[in-house]
Amino acid sequence: MTEQRTKTILIFGISSFVGSSLASFLKKDYKIIGTYHKNPVSIDGITTVPCDVHSKQEVQLIMYTFKPDITIYAVGLSSIVDCALSERRADALNTSGLFTVADVCQRYKSQIIYLSSSFVFSGESSENFELDIPDPTTTYGKTQAAAEFYIQKSSLNYLVFRVCRLYGRGGVHVRRNLFEKIQAKLHAREEIELDDYIKTGFLDIDYLGMVIKICIERGLKNRLLQISSNDFMSTYSFGKLYCQKFQEPQKLIASAKWPYPIMSSAKVGDNSSGVLNFNMNITNAEGYLHLRLPTVEESLEYSAQKLRVGLDAKEAHESKDTINYI
Repeated sequence: MTEQRTKTILIFGISSFVGSSLASFLKKDYKIIGTYHKNPVSIDGITTVPCDVHSKQEVQLIMYTFKPDITIYAVGLSSIVDCALSERRADALNTSGLFTVADVCQRYKSQIIYLSSSFVFSGESSENFELDIPDPTTTYGKTQAAAEFYIQKSSLNYLVFRVCRLYGRGGVHVRRNLFEKIQAKLHAREEIELDDYIKTGFLDIDYLGMVIKICIERGLKNRLLQISSNDFMSTYSFGKLYCQKFQEPQKLIASAKWPYPIMSSAKVGDNSSGVLNFNMNITNAEGYLHLRLPTVEESLEYSAQKLRVGLDAKEAHESKDTINYI
């Protein structure tokens, strides 16, 4: 009996939080290749190479050299404020770069995985489904909606994951993510102001890694799935819950309203409260993949367990009971 070949996963944007975290999570089961642009990356057991996603020649060279079975696009500008301040850069990273990579993936028969978010919606609906037409009100959401549309219309082998807010630590990324900012402030016993008006799901990024692994093992293709915690809340409520699970003083978490720049061209309803709900229905993903995604509290309990027992990303990947199977 011939031994099954280990699949190769190419991650564009391995210097990002999402890219480096997924690489660390998936490297036990797959051969991982990562690309970076200006920030060289070194991850044990992973080959990393420089690449400009806007250069078709560079992308083709990497695809030809490594011949990946799966390609994950983790390049992008994910700050809503930064996208509004630099619309051209947001479009270049979140859409144009993806177009180049997706086109080359077609040629080399590599499945493209694109990571979108709940911000392709306006936040004015009580619940959003996969088949709902995106109605973004921010530049960030607009670029992601355009990328989703392009992938689904032009690719013959793709997966699109609309994900809630992802958190974690231990990546090689340069900028601190929200989770790390909260930890740093609380460790220094400093007050931190967290937004109480934008409500989303929150997931430890390991859960996304596990979902991707399930999809690869089952040969899933040409689907858009929404991946989120089973409930949703504001960042302020997330911070309070974090304090409970990590035994930190809740008094250091202050309620605030963060800037949320809406495009001048966006059509928005009369929302006097200012509260926006980015609640994604995940029934389809749970049913199709035969799993139950956690609540925010359960996700934080998993994160706290990793910290308490001193697990790094590799050891966390080896845990077999983080998702409850049906």
